[in-house]
Amino acid sequence: MTDDVGVIHDHDAMGEKMDISHEEVVHLAQLTPEEKVIETKLRRRIDSTILPFVIIVNNYAAAKLQGLMTALSMSDAQYQTGLSVLFVAYILMQVPSNLLLNYVGRPSLYLGFFVMAWGLVSALTSQVTTFGGIVACRFILGLVEAPFFAGVLFYLSSWYTKKELALRMSIFYAGSLISGAFGNLIAAGILSGLAGARGMEAWQWLYIIEGSITCFIGLFMAIFLPDFPETWRALTPKMKAVALRRLAIDAAEADADEAGGMSQWRGAKLAFSDKRTYAFALGYMCINAATGFQFFFPTLTATLGYNNVISLLLVAPPYVFMVIFSLGHNYFSDRFQKRFVFFVYPIPIAIVGFIIFMTTSSFGPRYLSLFLMNFAFAMIGTLFGWIGGTIPRPRAKRAAAYAFINSVANSASIWTPYTYRSQDAPHYRPALGVCIGMLGIAFLTAAFLYIDLRSENKRLERIENEDAILSERDLRRLQKTAEVESIDIGAARRLQKGFRYVL
Repeated sequence: MTDDVGVIHDHDAMGEKMDISHEEVVHLAQLTPEEKVIETKLRRRIDSTILPFVIIVNNYAAAKLQGLMTALSMSDAQYQTGLSVLFVAYILMQVPSNLLLNYVGRPSLYLGFFVMAWGLVSALTSQVTTFGGIVACRFILGLVEAPFFAGVLFYLSSWYTKKELALRMSIFYAGSLISGAFGNLIAAGILSGLAGARGMEAWQWLYIIEGSITCFIGLFMAIFLPDFPETWRALTPKMKAVALRRLAIDAAEADADEAGGMSQWRGAKLAFSDKRTYAFALGYMCINAATGFQFFFPTLTATLGYNNVISLLLVAPPYVFMVIFSLGHNYFSDRFQKRFVFFVYPIPIAIVGFIIFMTTSSFGPRYLSLFLMNFAFAMIGTLFGWIGGTIPRPRAKRAAAYAFINSVANSASIWTPYTYRSQDAPHYRPALGVCIGMLGIAFLTAAFLYIDLRSENKRLERIENEDAILSERDLRRLQKTAEVESIDIGAARRLQKGFRYVL
């Protein structure tokens, strides 16, 4: 029954007030001891099955040092255009792709197909002979690469709770850091071993080998990657029930969309009407701009005074260090359920690294600065976990939000390559000055989110002590939670009141 403003009181939703005891509320808000044992086994199975699939190699930056620019008679500006054009297509594809992924409901086939397409286009790039050809290939590569990253962010958030997300997101992102380290080691081997083999240059072999590996990974994803918890046949009925229940408890509502094809557009509307979507997008864009040096990392190490092979080898240690550090960093972020502090403390460390590189010339301090600059990467896993805990449900909203945030973030990759000008070598002060400024904006964005979410948590606290009212939309969402939990709407309402945003 509705009042004059068209809302429904929770005690009217089923015609009478629901009396739920404190013990029942506690039971609804957490797993039983038996379910926790099952959850541990479930988490291990998810980790061992899913995480190995979401590491993939893409190493365009190293190709510059292996003759790509010379072979295609490319200037610095043309190389930078080749970097940028990929992200134009990448951005255009993000939101439509994630909405389509959610609608299709088969991440294994969807992501697997596009990863294979990504690998094929990458391999065929080895055959381009003109600047126009490389631009065309890079644009197409952006279209087929776009579904992967944002798709995996959304996909992981459909399996893990907010207490698990930051570490798993950092493991996923560590894949790109590992590829940045060992991809360059592979590139060094190609430079010294395959240059000239069968009449092809080293950069051509790089694209062929890495493209072939990517195709192989995509095929395995299509065959073996599970889709969503409710459809994974390898799970026992009890494990499947726990998988769904723990996600519902985590967000205080079921991880499900409204029925009907238009639910994707409704989810997108919810994402675009949420101010936090834009705040996260701005913060991530700033991090992406600040870490844009990754595309020029071999170029930066080349300023240390060694040949191309040694320069590529020097790339690995800073990346390996950051992989290990970021895993520990985000493990503790999850354990203590703190996002703001773990997001902001790497900022001054990275800024010190940029300043050292900009102001010194000797090998020791400059190489140390590369380690410090990499601290900005530690922020990314924390940000992904923060997004997952702040924009948890419904799936369509989360899919659109992750895609939009990722697309805005990658817009930085369109213009940052142009800040790394050859005339600014060896210190690249304008480019690294931009990095410092972007990290400053990232800090302000995080401060806004912290203040906003803390205020929202206080509001949720007040609701628990008041006779709050439910809108019709809230009632529909509670009904879905009630169906998954096999409880009534009143109990689902009590469950929802326990939700708090992670700060």
